[in-house]
Parts: sequence; structure tokens; C-alpha cells
Amino acid sequence: MARPLALALALLAVSVTVLPLVSSADDYARCEGAVKGWADSAGEGDNAGDKLNLKDLLFFLHIPRTGGRTYFHCFLKKLYTNAQECPRSYDKLRFDPSHPDCTLVVSHDDYSLTSKLPRERTSVVTILRNPVDRVFSTYEFSVEVAARFLVHPNLTSAKTMTSRVLTKSRAVSTLDIWPWKYLVPWMREDLFARRDARGNDSVPSSKKINAYDVEDMVMPLHQYINDPVAHEIIHNGATFQITGLTNNSYFDGAHEVRHCVRKYPDLGRFVLQVAKAGPYAVHRTYRGS
Repeated sequence: MARPLALALALLAVSVTVLPLVSSADDYARCEGAVKGWADSAGEGDNAGDKLNLKDLLFFLHIPRTGGRTYFHCFLKKLYTNAQECPRSYDKLRFDPSHPDCTLVVSHDDYSLTSKLPRERTSVVTILRNPVDRVFSTYEFSVEVAARFLVHPNLTSAKTMTSRVLTKSRAVSTLDIWPWKYLVPWMREDLFARRDARGNDSVPSSKKINAYDVEDMVMPLHQYINDPVAHEIIHNGATFQITGLTNNSYFDGAHEVRHCVRKYPDLGRFVLQVAKAGPYAVHRTYRGS
């Protein structure tokens, strides 16, 4: 009886060890199929032609912290009148591209927005920036905007007043716009929590202080960039934006593709190939640090 029992235990141990490996292999194959399937369909959507000729409708795909606001005000505003701008371009919930004189869309929405536009009559332009510089700038802007709410006595007061202002205002708020509608409330909550924990204690000032690591006052950069929120939105954010795969995408399968690429980083090569190949007809202008 001892030998059959020992054999049974050995087989059980093998099954416990092997099954997760098989499951992992199956999961990788499923993810690979999902990512490759998306990449193939993205390539099929390429309408050949002269991508340098400006078409009837221009979609400025504004990647955050790339100098897009300057590009818009100093260049695009000189080419298009206010009447030619699509109403509420930055607010996809109320965005209406069917306006009869609408010839300019300016938005942080990703490339999947083109599914709502007449693609054969639409040109797309964007600006790319060194990703490290873009991450630093994203962190700084998150802190800057969130810190404006510290004039309120507490987080509840800040949220209540913000809700009232947004309800009454017709203007598009930073809190309406991707990715700030996620990043700013997250940073705002953290700032209030740190202020509450600090109490009346002041943060010692020093000329040698590291502005990216003042944990008594603000979330340090290393904590910010390693948080799941940053992994979801900021890491590879520009690539996901120009391929239509952000968490703000109109493409139903975006979450699965993004999840698979994050889980199996080597699958990211398919996304990068799509971004570089140009089926999305994205014109790239590079901005340095």
C-alpha cells in the first residue's frame, strides 16, 4: 500500500506543478491571439493615399504634456476660425462632429475617436515627446492642478465646490478631460491625506530639498510612477493613445489588448509596429525636453 500511496502523492505533486504552467501557456496564447488579431485589423483599416495632404477634417490628437496647447494656440488657431472648431472637442460625452462647418477636432481622446469621424475625409496630426520628459511633466502637472484645491479646508469641501462649479459652467474643465479626470482626483486625495497627517507641522525648507521626494507634503515621484494608476494610464501612454488603446477608448477590445500587453510585455512589439507603421496616418512632430 505504501508504494501506490507514494505514487499517488507524486502524481498529485506533478499535477499541481504542471497545471499552472499549462494554464499560463494557454493564457499567453490567448493574449497573443487577441493582440495579433487587433494588430491585423488595425492594418486592414489603412486607407492608402497621400497622408501628407490635408483633408476636409483635421483631428489634432493631443498627447498630454507635449506642447499641444502651444501648438493649438500658436498654429492651428491661425488656420481655423472658432466657427470651424468642432463643438466641445475635448469632451467626448458631448462631442458632436456632425456640425456642418466642423473642420477641426482637438482632443485628448485616442485614435479610436476616428471611428466616429468620416475617416476617408480625416487627417490626423500629433506631437510626440521624449517619454521620460513626458512622465516628469505629467507628474508635475498632476501636482500643480491638484494643489489648487488645497485652498479648501478638507477634501469633502473641495469635491462639493468642484461639483457645483462644473454643474453651472459650460466650459470644459480639466477634470472632464482624459487623463486628468483620473490623475488629478487621485493626486488631490493624496495631497489632502498628507496634509491631514501632517496636521500643524510645517515641512522644513531647504535649498537642497529634492522636489520629487517630499513625502510629508506630496506623493514622491517614485511612488507615483510605480502605482497601478500610473501603469494603467502613463506607462506607454503615448503609444496607446495613437493606437486607440487607452482606458478612454471607443474600441471595445482595448482593455483586453492593453491588459495582455501589460501582462506579457513582449507582445508590446505588435502595438509598437502598428504605431510606427502608419496605418493610423498619424503625422509625428517631435518635441525635445
